[in-house]
Amino acid sequence: MSALNLERIKSELELFDIDYDNESILDKLVEQSMLNRLQGDEIVLEWVAFSTTKNGLKLSIDTLDQFEHEVLNKKSKLRQSSKKEEPHNITRDIHTLQDLIKAEEEADILLDSYSTPAKGSQKRSLSTPEHPQSKRSAALLASPGLLLSPASFSPSGTPSQKYSQRGSKGEVVVKFGSDEGSQWAGDKSQGVGVGLELLEGPEESLRSSYKFMFQRLRDVRNVLTDKIEELGEELRSHFSIEEFSPVALPAQDNITVLGQVCCDSKGKLNAQSVVLEAGPEHGGQQVPVDLSELQEYSLFPGQVVVMEGLNTTGRRLVASKLHEGLPLPFYTPEVKQEMDEVPEPVSLLVACGPYTPSDSLTFDPLLDLISVIVRDRPDICVLLGPFVDAKHEQIEKAQVTETFEAIFSRCVESIVEGTKSVGCRLVFVPSQRDIHHHFIYPQPPFTLPELSKDQAQRVTLVPDPCTLLIEGVTLGLTSTDIVFHMGAEEISCAPGSDRFSRILKHLLTQRSYYPLYPPVEDMNMDYEKFQSYGQMPLTPDVLIVPSELRYFIKEVIGCVCVNPGRLTKGQVGGTYGRLLIQHSSPSEDGTRASPCLACQVVKI
Repeated sequence: MSALNLERIKSELELFDIDYDNESILDKLVEQSMLNRLQGDEIVLEWVAFSTTKNGLKLSIDTLDQFEHEVLNKKSKLRQSSKKEEPHNITRDIHTLQDLIKAEEEADILLDSYSTPAKGSQKRSLSTPEHPQSKRSAALLASPGLLLSPASFSPSGTPSQKYSQRGSKGEVVVKFGSDEGSQWAGDKSQGVGVGLELLEGPEESLRSSYKFMFQRLRDVRNVLTDKIEELGEELRSHFSIEEFSPVALPAQDNITVLGQVCCDSKGKLNAQSVVLEAGPEHGGQQVPVDLSELQEYSLFPGQVVVMEGLNTTGRRLVASKLHEGLPLPFYTPEVKQEMDEVPEPVSLLVACGPYTPSDSLTFDPLLDLISVIVRDRPDICVLLGPFVDAKHEQIEKAQVTETFEAIFSRCVESIVEGTKSVGCRLVFVPSQRDIHHHFIYPQPPFTLPELSKDQAQRVTLVPDPCTLLIEGVTLGLTSTDIVFHMGAEEISCAPGSDRFSRILKHLLTQRSYYPLYPPVEDMNMDYEKFQSYGQMPLTPDVLIVPSELRYFIKEVIGCVCVNPGRLTKGQVGGTYGRLLIQHSSPSEDGTRASPCLACQVVKI
């Protein structure tokens, strides 16, 4: 704190062009600022005002003594007198809360010593020799919520009434796999001992911010062309196709063509507006597609497909068969696991912002989540943004009392300190709705230079999207609501199929965290970086895709896909997810067991 004040004092003195003889003057100013609870810039402003009234008094040790006697001491006395008249309903800090709790407990103990408890009384003693501090006081004093004081974020600081009155707290709304209730309440977190890293390694992952808004249309086209040719080659090899024909070539026999699904106008895709656009190697032309002969299909703009059909005039392809894509293989460890070596299951908690209700900037949902973490003691907590939501009404209207970066730092500090006793690993994933962060996709990780060395050991900062490797299990992550975006654009004729499962299958078979093209209007895409960091390196064992749509857990082509929902839904509480994962080698017959032993979505 003193080092920070020293730097502020130096910068303010330079700003006002105030000279000083030696470093002892700076030490004196730092001392005065700490004793009087003033920031570095505030103490310099007080000095400027004082010296101006004294006809430009020069800064020295003697004049600082005079300044302390005539200005600072008087202000200190005024503060003390105002505290005596302090009203009862103001927001208190941690010191006054401690004094109040201590005084209340002493009064209760004194009353208990003069009274005999009634028979059958349920009242517990607030203090015992074994536990001299009550649970209530311990919870309040250790609560990270004291860092998230409502008055720090909002002029009113009023908690959300609807959130506080929510029902069904802790209710499991959807589950998958094993159903043992005791498995979630761990006795001791493995914490830092759990192997957690980016699958591609730090050298091949997006680690820092980059310049964007400089891409040319030609570069975008090259990225899309590479995607068509790469996936097309996989499809050609898998389905034993000799060669692809140009899409606009007239032919009397069935032809097989490769291309990207597009819409013939700027409107929403429908069965009559489907166009197939080929890459440059196959003519680079567009042809309208007639889907009437297909028994079932599921298409969206940007999808790379192979179609078989007739195009007798060269102006319209009547499709009779459709190949939509192929998934990548699952992760295979380089070192084979010993037969008798069974790794311990790893417990994960996954939550997605916003972490405040829409009618208040109090972080009550986040505090409740921290309480859940302390209770269940997961090994890893994956927290996805937004942490400071750009769509929050009070943030849109600038009804906050400090910078967005400061609110985010305080939020992270509360999470790190609040889970310190658990020792779990914390993974922070940014969102394009985080108002203080870069609004681009792929999105670089957060930067947290204020974390101490001990805190940084528990914290992992990752980009959006990314693929994590946790004790031999791969976890795909994206905070972008691709399920919602694709759900609004996809068209299908597949009786009895599930819309969520179709969209998730598209993600896995198109091998991309965001295969939609063009993207929705509020998505800023950098396609050069997207080609490097937005593709799936393999099919993940678990895919986390938080969405505004209803929470779900789906197993799609061997991948367990989880939408944990958002921690808040408008003014009311939302949901979070918890998983139990364990790497296992394939069985003797080659079948693969799902690494996800159990998964649940729970109401906060």
